Amino acid sequence: MSPTGVVPAALQVGSLPAASVLQAIRVNGPVTRDHLSTATTLSPATINRQVTALSRLGLVVERPDLVDPGGIGRPKNPLTLDRDKLCVAGMHIGARRTLLAIADLGGRTLYSHAVRTPRDSAEVGDLCIQLRELAARFSGRRLLWAGVASGGIVDAATGIIDHPVLGWQRVPVGKMVAAELGVPVSVCEHVQAMAAAELLLTYPREFDGTGLFFYARETVGMAMSIDGKVHMPLRGAGSIAHLPVVAPELAPGGRARLQEVIGSSAARRAAQRLGVAENASVIADERAEVLGATVALLRDVINPDAVVVAGDAFAAHPDGLAPVQAAFDAATNNRRPLEIAPSRFGIRVQESAAVVVALSVIYTDPVGATAAD
Repeated sequence: MSPTGVVPAALQVGSLPAASVLQAIRVNGPVTRDHLSTATTLSPATINRQVTALSRLGLVVERPDLVDPGGIGRPKNPLTLDRDKLCVAGMHIGARRTLLAIADLGGRTLYSHAVRTPRDSAEVGDLCIQLRELAARFSGRRLLWAGVASGGIVDAATGIIDHPVLGWQRVPVGKMVAAELGVPVSVCEHVQAMAAAELLLTYPREFDGTGLFFYARETVGMAMSIDGKVHMPLRGAGSIAHLPVVAPELAPGGRARLQEVIGSSAARRAAQRLGVAENASVIADERAEVLGATVALLRDVINPDAVVVAGDAFAAHPDGLAPVQAAFDAATNNRRPLEIAPSRFGIRVQESAAVVVALSVIYTDPVGATAAD
């Protein structure tokens, strides 16, 4: 761990034996060692070694109380994550609000609430203090890690954030959180984190192949996963905010950048100009068309195996994703049918992003991440 307490996030499905066993227990638990051999393809001897190590670190526990009393032969104690004694802290920094969360080892949120995101970077310390105070409410649990997911430009190695929308420049958020909480901290671009949550915090979609994840609310972003690993460019995430779009109702003159026509402020301006309600069909339909065409454009470039979307802009249409899908189908040049899937986290997608950043290093290398804790 660096002197600042910042450890780069590891947004991937772990391949180490201990990682495979921990993830299998999370997904399948309560589960016996025999079932773990099937779920991971590891040998029984390897399974036993990993379970012993994970138990010693307090990550997994045997549950003799869950043994079937009517079973035949020597009982085999099921294994589960220790969801009662451990926790992680997460922070999602959005353009308007920041979500603070505490979650157990399995990624289940124990408590969360939102606060105003400060425009003045000098107030970021207050966010860190509020996260520490929230973690203190769970003093009966051992805090393992903290995670920060944020828009803007994130340096994962140092935890420094530049956020042009907020006017932040070189804010050492990772170092500040580590100093307040006294545990290692990982900091990550928020759309990358949302994509990782789909891989690590749910019953997973297929790990093999390529996936695209799109987020659109007040800001827009895209992330890509390849064979169970979220792509994290060394020089930071790219941007789709500047992509040109045609939107005659949402933008005066009909042409704009994607970022300029997606958020609620764009809908409000268009509604005032057109003399209609913000949720009027003329606005909702055009936003769905813009989103569908944008997703189709990038689908045609990358040709992924799956596309997942999240955020209020995608969910705002009264007909759900159907208009986005229709616009996507009309715009794509790839004849292979592809259904756009919603995030499994729905309105809790920001929460999942914060939590997965806190858990990612633990699930990638559980022994290395917690042995020195």
